[in-house]
Parts: sequence; structure tokens; C-alpha cells
Amino acid sequence: MATRRTQQGGAGRQPSRATRTSKRAAQPARPLRGASARPRTAGRGVSAHGTAKSTAPRTASAPRAAGKAGKAGAPAARTAQRTQVRAQRAAAGRARRDTGTYVGAATPTPLSGTPGLGGIGISGGSPTGRGTPRPAVGDGGQTLITRRGLLLGALGVGVLAAAGAGVAAVAGGKDSSTPDIQTLKVPTDAVFTISDLSQVENADDCAEQQGSYDLPYGSLVWCNDSKLACCLIPTEKAKPLAQVATLALSSGTSTVVLDKARGQDEGFEIYDARCTSQGVVWTEANIMDGTWRIFAGKLNSNGDALSNIQQLDEGSTDQFETPTIAAVGGHAFWQVMPQADSTVTAASLIAQLKSASMGSSDANVVYESAGRMATAPYAAGDGVVITPRVTGASSYYQLTRVSENGDVTDTLTLPASMKPLEAGYGKTGFTFAFDATYSYGDGIASLGTYAPAESPGSGGYSAQKWLRFDRTPTTAPAWCGNWLMVKSTSAVCGVDLQGKRYFALSAENGADDYGEWLASSGQNDTVVTYSNIDYTPIGGEAVNCCRVKVWKTK
Repeated sequence: MATRRTQQGGAGRQPSRATRTSKRAAQPARPLRGASARPRTAGRGVSAHGTAKSTAPRTASAPRAAGKAGKAGAPAARTAQRTQVRAQRAAAGRARRDTGTYVGAATPTPLSGTPGLGGIGISGGSPTGRGTPRPAVGDGGQTLITRRGLLLGALGVGVLAAAGAGVAAVAGGKDSSTPDIQTLKVPTDAVFTISDLSQVENADDCAEQQGSYDLPYGSLVWCNDSKLACCLIPTEKAKPLAQVATLALSSGTSTVVLDKARGQDEGFEIYDARCTSQGVVWTEANIMDGTWRIFAGKLNSNGDALSNIQQLDEGSTDQFETPTIAAVGGHAFWQVMPQADSTVTAASLIAQLKSASMGSSDANVVYESAGRMATAPYAAGDGVVITPRVTGASSYYQLTRVSENGDVTDTLTLPASMKPLEAGYGKTGFTFAFDATYSYGDGIASLGTYAPAESPGSGGYSAQKWLRFDRTPTTAPAWCGNWLMVKSTSAVCGVDLQGKRYFALSAENGADDYGEWLASSGQNDTVVTYSNIDYTPIGGEAVNCCRVKVWKTK
């Protein structure tokens, strides 16, 4: 059970500590980061007090050996060896295409080929969907590794190869037969940024803290519901590594509803989870043979017990990335994408959004994309947002809102080859984020998170004024009342699009370097944030917990 805190109160009873690297080891271990470890880069951001600051982006250096080989020239034997490897890879690619890569909607997929470990893509295969903070660094510089971090690290093997292939697929040019496509066009003078807003210095004038609850250090939290948040909690055992719990937003009561993976005896561990007041959907993964399974079950009226648990899908990371998931109302959604393969065209890679009612074994393919989707599914009220390719034009991404019942209710197509990092939906319609800058696109060409200031009228999205929250994006925004809630570098900011003002929810002392994290998605009356804290104040009691806060805007 979570430890409840008042707004002015102390930490209270500390929960059990998350797994640490052993102090008896010869030297501290480095954190293992899965494919979805966020933030991916560090850029300019709003500090805990809302002021701008700048940090240098992290970039990957080329291997030194590669530079030396480039200068000296490759020996003939090495050249022949590389040629042989390329030929073997091409043959393997043709073999995969011949055998097919389709996953049935309701029937578990037979596993074929040699099991592998990789399979987590940079965007679509993110194991936590909408951005998970990376493993924490503890007080005094000690590296801390959550047990789920170990799982993410193992499953993340091969992510660089998948990323490189994805870039090659996206870079494909426009075909001569591409139909006439209406894309978003926003002039530069129709976009305003955070520098055009006035800052509200005292966040209490805009938001009231409704509750503060402590969970075990290393916990991860998601919320797309007015009553419950879903929590992935690390254990202090070798098995299971993590458990699924629900957190009541009004009382802070935390209840473990899934104490271990259904397939634990077969080597599976709980990998990801989402919930609503009606049910839970989760992923189980076996990192030893590279297989995954999707499950869902119904919650009782108190949100503290699961029933009618059903296995909905199964696959291998040899063929498919571990699916990303979402929970909306009484339905579970999961997105299945084939592994990126540079030997085939992007349009031949079929990605699917699937859905099933909580507690039912009947699964359906809701949407298919001729090409890999750009982002994980985003839970938004009574629907999900996905980013498929435009039919017949694989270089265009179309933001698509799909209702809980599977109907497409809104779409927005981005200019060619513009790939969103995140996509969401709220009071004024679609939001999206770029972690790159483009040489075209006018008002939407720069890095940041974009949101229309008003709902699209007869003129559509292109006729609206747009906000560009010009900080490096790490997760999609959410809505709390009339405020757009956006994750900045170390704070969560609320933006009043009509009043042109903003406030910042500061991170506490000792929080990990991602600061305060935005757990909410969609639009609700409250917003949930959290931070993992490992801090010992001078002369005070040590704080080691995941602190979840519930806010209501004014």
C-alpha cells in the first residue's frame, strides 16, 4: 500500500527499497537502458522554476576502430568477409519475406525461426509506450538499477540495428503514383512559443495538489482514468522482477492485482502494463527465447482484483517488436509491428492495431498500416491515437484517432517524411512532437511539441494558431481542464493556450535527472505526475521512494 502524505507533511513510513547494485561489487554497475529509456536527448528546457536552461544533447560517437580502418583501408580478406555477410543477410531477408510475418488477430502466432533477444524499436516498439524515465542515479553518485531495468536492457539488444533500418525505411522518396494528399500547412507567423507566454511564478495560483503518495523506489506510473493509475512496481526477489498494482487517485490506496507473470514457470516476466477502472492489459516477455504475450483481465468495482484473464496474442521478436499497449474504457489495445528490415521497402511492412474487450478472448484487427507506424498508441479519453502511413504514400504519416469501438473519428496528415516522436489528442484536437528540425514545413519545421490553440473549425487544423513548446520532447502532453500539460526538461508545465500563460510544477530535491514526470494522457479533471527520489537531506531522514502527485488545475 502506498504511503500517503499531506502537502505539508513529511515522508512518513518509507516503502521497501528498489533493487540497487551491490555495494560489495568490485565497482558499481552501469545502468541498463531499454529502447524506451527517456528522455532520449537533453536539450533546452524549463527548470524546476520554469526558467530556461540548456544542456548539451547526447550523441553517439563513431567507433574508433572504424575511423582507423577508414584511414588505413580494409584488407582484401576483410572485404571478402563483409561481402559474404551482406549476402547472408540478404538471403535471410528474402527467406523472412517468403515465410510471411502476419500475426493472427485472436489465435496465438506459432513461433518459427531461431529465437532472438532484440526486437525493441526506438519509437513503435517502446516497451513502456509513452516514454519511461531511465534508471536512476542514487545519492552520492551510486548507480541504481531497478529489476525491470535489467529486463529492459536485455530486451533492448539489437535496438541500434533496428533504428538504422527504420531510418532507411523512412527515407524512401515519394512514388510517382502517389495520390494528391492534403497535409498540415502552418505558416511561421501562425505559431507562438513559450517565449510569447507570461509565466505564473506561483504554481499554486494555477494548480492545487490533491494528494501525494509514496510507492517503492523505481516504480513506473501511467494514468488514463479519473479513478485509478496503473503502477509497475519492482520487487526484492529474483522472481518475479515486477508486479502490477492499481493506485486509487483519491485515497492513495495501492493494491497489487498481478503478483507475477502468468507464464513465470516458462520464463516470462511482466514487462509493461496499463489500466482503467474496468480492466488491465499487460505484456509478458521471455528474454531468453525472445517471445512475448499479451493478456487482459477485468477489474472489480473496487479496482483491487482481476478476473476473466485472457491471453490475447503471442509472437516472437525475431519477427515482431514487443507490442506497445493502451487501455481505454473497457477495451485493451496493442500495436504489433514487424521488425525493421532494410532489405525490404517500408510499404511491405504491415503494422496492426488490435483490440479486445477486457475479459474477452475475441481479438480484432482494428487498423492496418502499409508500413511501420511512427509512435506507440496513445490513450485519449474514449479512443486511441496512432500514426500509420498514408495508404499508397508510405512517406506520409497520418495522425489517426480511433474510437474505443474501432471507428476512425479524426485524422491529420503531416508533410512528407516528417516523423513524429509522439502523438496525442485532447481538448483542441491532435498534438504531436518532433525531436528533429526540418528544412521545410514552415511553422512546424522545428523541434518541440505542437498543439492547436483552438479546436479545428471549418478551416481545419491548417487554419488554427499553433503552440510550439520549444523544449526537447520526451513524452506526449495531456490535458487537465483548460490547461495543456507538457513535460519539460525537469518540470511539468501547464499552458493556458487562450490566456497565453504557463506555470511549472517543480521537481523535488533528490529527484532523478528527468525530474517530475508526466504520467497522464488524454483529458481528465486531474493530472498525475511522479518522480523517483533518492535523497538524504543534511541532518534529515533519507528519502527513497517513487512519489506520485495528483493535481487539479484552477
